[in-house]
Amino acid sequence: MNRFHLNALYGLIAICMAMLGYLLWKQSFPSTPTDSGFPISSQGFSPIPLDSVRIFPIPESLTFAGEPVPLDHQDILERLEREIYVNAYWQSNMILLMKRSGKYLDEITRILKEEGIPEDFKYLAIAESGLMNVTSPAGAKGFWQFMQGTAKDYGLEVNRNIDERYDWKKSTLAATKYLKEAHDKFGNWTSVAASYNMGQTGFSKRQKEQLEEDYYHLLLNDETSRYMFRILAFKVIFENPKTFGFNLREKDYYQDPPLQAIEVNEDISNLAEWAKSKGYTYKELKIYNPWLRERNLNVRRGKTYQILLPER
Repeated sequence: MNRFHLNALYGLIAICMAMLGYLLWKQSFPSTPTDSGFPISSQGFSPIPLDSVRIFPIPESLTFAGEPVPLDHQDILERLEREIYVNAYWQSNMILLMKRSGKYLDEITRILKEEGIPEDFKYLAIAESGLMNVTSPAGAKGFWQFMQGTAKDYGLEVNRNIDERYDWKKSTLAATKYLKEAHDKFGNWTSVAASYNMGQTGFSKRQKEQLEEDYYHLLLNDETSRYMFRILAFKVIFENPKTFGFNLREKDYYQDPPLQAIEVNEDISNLAEWAKSKGYTYKELKIYNPWLRERNLNVRRGKTYQILLPER
C-alpha cells in the first residue's frame, strides 16, 4: 500500500473517530422538549427562544386621573410605546422600583385620597424620584423634588439642621397642596401633572403662545413632552406587571419594620449619643429620619418633632 493510500485511510479513521466522539459527547447532555418546542437543558437552565425580544400589548384605552389619553393619535401612541419599552426593558430598575414601592405606595395613595388628589399621582412621584430621596442637578430634593423656596411655600421646614423635603410623608402632603392649587388654575389633572415638571408659569406660557390648552396638543421641550408618558408607562406596567414579565411575589416587596415615634421637644446636642441611649445606632436613626441633616437637632420653643425608630 503506497503512501497516498495510507494517508487516505488514516484520514478516514480520524473522521470516524471524531464523529463517534461527537455522538458520545452529545449523549452526555440529554435534553427534553417542552410544550413550546424549545429544549430544556439537563443542567436546569430555562430555554432561550431564538426570538427572545417580546413585543408588548399596548392598552386600547388609557386614562390619567380619569382623563382619557388620545391613543387614536399616532404620535401619542408612539410616545407611550417609547416609554413603556424603555422602562419595561430596563428590568433591573423596574424590579427595584416595584420592590421599593412596597414601603411607600399604599401610604402615598392614602394621603392623596384624603386630600382629594387622584391616586394616579403616585406615579408622578415615581417619575420624579424613583421613590428615593434624590437630589437633582438644579437642587430639587426628595420624593417630590421640591426646590427649597417652593418647599417653604408649601409648609416644609428647610434649614441647615432640618430638611423636611426628605420626610416623604410630609413632602407628599405638601405636594397635594401644590397639585390642588395647580388644578384650580388649569382645570384638569393632565395639565397639573405637566406643570409639575416645567412649572405653572412655563406651562401656562406655552398654552398662550400656541393657542392650545390640551397637553397632548402642545409642542413642548423634550423633557416635558416625555414626562406624562413616563408617568403613564409606570401606571401601565405597575398595574399589569405580569404582562411585562414582572412576576413579583408578595414577599419580594420591601417593607420597613414596625416603627415607633419618639417625640422630641428640646435640643439634642449629639444625635449619635442620643440614639445610643435609646438602644439604637446612628445609622438606624438616619435611615428612618433622613430629614435630620446634621449631627445635632435644634428645637425652637414650642416646636415638637417625631423621630421614627424600629420597635424593640
